[in-house]
Amino acid sequence: MWTTLISVADLVRHQQDRNQVILDCRHDLGNPQAGREAYAQGHLPGALFVHLDEQLSACSRDHDGIFRGRHPLPDQQTFIQTLRSLGISDDTQVIAYDAHGGMFAARLWWMLRWVGHEAVAVLDGGITAWTAAGLPLSTDLSIPSAGTISQHPPLTVQVSIGDVLENLSSAAMTLVDARAADRYRGENETIDPVGGHIPGALNRFFKDNLQPDGTFKSPLQLSQEWSQLVADPARAIMQCGSGVTACHNLLALEVAGLCGAALYPGSWSEWCADPARPVAR
Repeated sequence: MWTTLISVADLVRHQQDRNQVILDCRHDLGNPQAGREAYAQGHLPGALFVHLDEQLSACSRDHDGIFRGRHPLPDQQTFIQTLRSLGISDDTQVIAYDAHGGMFAARLWWMLRWVGHEAVAVLDGGITAWTAAGLPLSTDLSIPSAGTISQHPPLTVQVSIGDVLENLSSAAMTLVDARAADRYRGENETIDPVGGHIPGALNRFFKDNLQPDGTFKSPLQLSQEWSQLVADPARAIMQCGSGVTACHNLLALEVAGLCGAALYPGSWSEWCADPARPVAR
């Protein structure tokens, strides 16, 4: 069972395993159809496509009209139904990949753990590592049989905006922002019209978890780097722009053996929606 990362070599050796589902998570925040188009042009053999906006997120506003961020989590039972439609059962090994260093695949990794499914891993290096190894892509479309996955106690921790507000005064938790430095500083108005970060948040760009070839750094190196930011992962909160790339930092912490950090799903997009909330730059 793979629970964090799986290498291309290991996936090739287990490509024909029956209880396995491979999910293509490619996406482009600026072009929401880019992932689906890339999947149609070529994907890992047998892979199914999942869309960040349509299957891994809910509507930005809840039934009361309250804005919950750009990519709020869906209802858990809705997500369970999505997983069943993808052929996932309780004994399924799920492999997620993208073309972006794992930034979108890590969101699916976290969400499966959120509903208590441990056997989920991100393909280290994604589709880039797959093609670099000379392995073929496919344009065939797979039709999965219905899965029977059930909801189990979560293997994750999450916090609400109220918890983050309370932390402004208590400073009990270390808050880490996964956005690029210019967005953290409030210098990229194209992506973040309201620039800056939550007061007290540290910055660790998710790409800092990766080697130049797009694969994750070693557990030892990640542990050394993260330990300089987070003294106790059980007292840390990961956030980003909308709760997506923060999951990459959570995956890196798990790879490093530093488990127990929480996700703030609403992240910056929820936080800055109310001008009464303080902003640091």
